[in-house]
Amino acid sequence: MDSDLIIERLSKLSSDSATHIRAVIDLLKDGATVPFIARYRKEATGSMDEVQIRHIQEQYSYIEQLEKRRESIRTSLQHMGITDPHLLQAIEQADQLSRLEDLYIPFKPKKKTRAMRAREIGLQPFADLILEQHVNLQAAWLHFKSNHDTPLDFDTALKGAQDIIAEWIAEHADYRNLIRSLYQRTGRIKSSVIRGMEAQGSKFQDYFEWSENLNTCPSHRMLAMRRGESENVLILDFYIDHDAAVEKLEALILNKNSMCREAIKPALKDGYKRLLQPAIETEIRILSKQQADTQAIKVFAENLKALLLAPPMGGKRVLALDPGFKSGCKLVVLGNEGQLLEDTVIFPHEPFFKKTDAGYTVLALASKFDIEAIAIGNGTASRETEQFIRQIDGLPKHIPVIVVSEAGASVYSASDIARDEFPNKDLTVRGAVSIGRRLCDPLAELVKIDPKSIGVGQYQHDVDAQKLKKALDDVVESCVNAVGVELNTASASLLAYVSGIGPQLAQHIVSYRNVHGSFKNRDMLKSIPRLGNKAYEQCAGFLRIQHSEQILDRSGVHPERYALVTRMAEDSACTVSELMQSAALRKKINLQHYISESVGMPTLIDILKELEKPGRDPRKPFEVFAFDEHVHQPEDLKPGMVLPGVVSNVTRFGAFVDIGVHQDGLIHVSQLSDQYVEDAMRVVKVGDTLTVKILEIDLSRKRIALTLKGIHEKQQSQKKTKITEPVVTDMNSALQALKNKFKTR
Repeated sequence: MDSDLIIERLSKLSSDSATHIRAVIDLLKDGATVPFIARYRKEATGSMDEVQIRHIQEQYSYIEQLEKRRESIRTSLQHMGITDPHLLQAIEQADQLSRLEDLYIPFKPKKKTRAMRAREIGLQPFADLILEQHVNLQAAWLHFKSNHDTPLDFDTALKGAQDIIAEWIAEHADYRNLIRSLYQRTGRIKSSVIRGMEAQGSKFQDYFEWSENLNTCPSHRMLAMRRGESENVLILDFYIDHDAAVEKLEALILNKNSMCREAIKPALKDGYKRLLQPAIETEIRILSKQQADTQAIKVFAENLKALLLAPPMGGKRVLALDPGFKSGCKLVVLGNEGQLLEDTVIFPHEPFFKKTDAGYTVLALASKFDIEAIAIGNGTASRETEQFIRQIDGLPKHIPVIVVSEAGASVYSASDIARDEFPNKDLTVRGAVSIGRRLCDPLAELVKIDPKSIGVGQYQHDVDAQKLKKALDDVVESCVNAVGVELNTASASLLAYVSGIGPQLAQHIVSYRNVHGSFKNRDMLKSIPRLGNKAYEQCAGFLRIQHSEQILDRSGVHPERYALVTRMAEDSACTVSELMQSAALRKKINLQHYISESVGMPTLIDILKELEKPGRDPRKPFEVFAFDEHVHQPEDLKPGMVLPGVVSNVTRFGAFVDIGVHQDGLIHVSQLSDQYVEDAMRVVKVGDTLTVKILEIDLSRKRIALTLKGIHEKQQSQKKTKITEPVVTDMNSALQALKNKFKTR
């Protein structure tokens, strides 16, 4: 297939130059990843970002598919001996797959139809005479009889000719496009409940009697109704004004002075009702589902990106708890690199109420390991556990107590990855480890979990699974490479998303590290089996080695530009290290002196940014958040209350907010601002901390309505406190007090 032709077609649909598009396509074909192209090949692409590059990748794939189908249709028509120049020209000019299929549909092999049987008995000329509309029906019949030997009577012949006309109308590309555009512009969707399914399908009660325009139906409603249909609760009808559609077809087909109007009209109505309308309705059903999928996948991807790029606390010694009642609270201690140091279980809640024992255990571990933060999963007994921890006498106040989302932690704990990491630990220990690690570095921990299990999407189980996986994998890849990965501590799960590596190479890297120890520099990567020059080129710039012999290995400067940085340092009469430490020296560099055929201003600017802040983390600084200590369950809520919350999920219609009562509240899009908001995702993101007001509580339906209206912006940050370095506090007195309690028992 002619790549030049595809690029030419693509450049006509894009504002990007053909040169830049060609560069993107050539790099992708050569095995370059999107993050690598966006970060290290800006001169070739005109500084396209990842979104633009992925768009070109998708469009190229579509046009490639279009051209392949065009060639297939040409070949098929050629074998049939069809040489109609108007048809061939229309096929050549078609720029959509749907248009190509419309043009080809009359020639597609199909089961025998009424029209085909009519043609077999020689009625095509009669149908043609009727469609010419130059003579009346009786004259057309006499002309046909005089030129064709037929045993048929008039009524039988007319019925056969009308079948031919009906099929011709249904398969005509222009008429198909007319009805398709009517559905797209004026079509409606209607849902109604199947009689007797009201109780069983109560979760779909909003759609028991519902109707709206197709072109304004949001993704979440479309997918909800489709799910109701698949569960045999709802009946869906996709429809247009059929009388208006027939009138438009008549206006196109019937001449003003038509002599055969009375014969064509019934055929037209039959062709529309029996063939054309059902075919286009089926197509619209598929298209509307695809569009809903696309929107839902986009929502999921945006939420996932916000979650993965949530601020990390960083390498801290963490005490993490997976809370519970009867089973107790599983407690683990993690080192500042996420390694498991100790695990136990405490029983501070019902039915045991061993608060003193539990408090002593927490204090003892906090003292022994010099704990810097406490992480508590937000599942069952979360708020009770948080309250218990905060009330432990003697626990240093500088240790932040943070409730962490445990969405997906159970999936991780039962995974092969978790079993490989902790083969001798049970599920609860692994889950607690995941909770603690995601506080320190959400990205590094969440990449171990299937994104669909994290719970930041809408109807993710109803959308196209393959497209969803591709979109989410792209998001994870983008986030991992934007942040960068520490080569000597990263798990195989994290390394697998680094540009050019993948699961197998990631495992090879970890195995090599386990045998040979820490990597001293990036060049050591070349010693890894199966990691060739191409993979090294793709991954090296995204991997960091903080204690490398080569100082630039700590930065995002690609090894291919080390010589250039050395030259800059030499021209400045200093070392690379001094250049990185001195803003004054960097300011004196004249970047124009270093422009070459392969290095332009975009790359040079990026290099200077890296020299200023080597390996800079694009994520925001970590801030401690706390729920209202007086609110623990929905029954504690009252309309008008103002509470702190964390955005747990965002959809087009609003944002779900965790306010610490084990039931997320919803801020409808209309309640997000005093100004009009079309899309909630433009206002809030997953992980945002807000101050919200309770509008309404419906305990029976487990619904909490929230609003941001009328709340001053300053309140949005009143519960935030920046994390600070721990203050040295002696816990001996607190521990001794608890020991004394045990002695007096």
